[in-house]
Amino acid sequence: MEFEAWWLVLFPVFFALGWLAARIDIKHVLADSKSLPQAYFKGLNFLLNEQTDKAVEVYVDLARNHAETIELQFALGHLFRRKGEIERAIRMHQKLLERAELKPEQRHAAQYELGLDFMKAGLFDRAEELFESLEGTELARGALRHLLDIYQQEKEWKRAIEVAQQLRDTSHTYQHEIAEFYCELANHAAIKSQPKEARQFLQQALAEHRKCVRANLILGDLEVAEQNWMEAIDAWQKIESQDHRYLPMVAKRLLDIYDRLGKIEEGTALVRGYLATYPELDMLELVHDRILQYEGSESAANFLSEELKRSPSILGLIKLLDSQAVGAQPERKSELDLMKKLVQDNTRSLAMYHCGRCGFKARQYFWHCPACNEWESFLPSRGQTRPN
Repeated sequence: MEFEAWWLVLFPVFFALGWLAARIDIKHVLADSKSLPQAYFKGLNFLLNEQTDKAVEVYVDLARNHAETIELQFALGHLFRRKGEIERAIRMHQKLLERAELKPEQRHAAQYELGLDFMKAGLFDRAEELFESLEGTELARGALRHLLDIYQQEKEWKRAIEVAQQLRDTSHTYQHEIAEFYCELANHAAIKSQPKEARQFLQQALAEHRKCVRANLILGDLEVAEQNWMEAIDAWQKIESQDHRYLPMVAKRLLDIYDRLGKIEEGTALVRGYLATYPELDMLELVHDRILQYEGSESAANFLSEELKRSPSILGLIKLLDSQAVGAQPERKSELDLMKKLVQDNTRSLAMYHCGRCGFKARQYFWHCPACNEWESFLPSRGQTRPN
């Protein structure tokens, strides 16, 4: 009972303390509100009534006439950039940088924001200068990421490699990106008929990322250009141990070399072996066309039928319908064509390549996604989508 009595005594004390704290808070709020310019509330009223443009004009005038509105100028500059009013964003951030009373961290933030404005406007050289000036500041890492974006857009691959190497840490090694940058340099050297330089870049790509499929794919093409047939075969066969899903990309190249060497059956056996181990639509089509060419339509149709039993797929069914229509009677061919059209109309997305990061779809394969700019994000098998 004594314990309960003590609590009864303390209740009025707690109540009094709470009342006192509330009074102090209210006084602060009232004092702060009196110090705000009247235009602030006018702009707030516009925002509450969803009159954004009028609110922006009020706050622009407020920022122009009140020296203490640094944070407001930052907010307005960011808003202008988001709305696509890049020139207004640039002017806002340039005026910020003219203010002598800015603290160092505020000046760095204004430089960073102005760099983003220039970048959005496509003025990469001016953005680059601002981001480089932030070296050694608290915004240096963010500036480096934007520099990396700039160098990729301008295809300055050597500078992109330097920046990516500065950015790498335990959370992101950038090995995929750096290997791809070396592959881009190799492609450029190959176009300029500099195979020695191209090979060096490819070796650097593989040293950076030993499972870089693209490097071996390009290396095989270089060997073919110099008629080094066996070396090309060796380069492309290494892709199986890197990522077997990319084998369909080199299967046709391998068959062409085996045909050139007069080893038709050996080439066919190699690709059929790949298909048996790694069932892929593109490989299925390639083997089917091979059988159709050398063994006739009946053997090709039988092959497709057996493959569908072993590894069913909608795209394989379309190929089978297409194969059976070859040489069929007009009435039967019409039925098969109709069935094929109905299936195709409902499965168009299955014939596309998908980006595993953003879901962007395309009929051709990209090493660099045009939508999200991620490297090696396209899934190498048509119809394959990213997991939910």
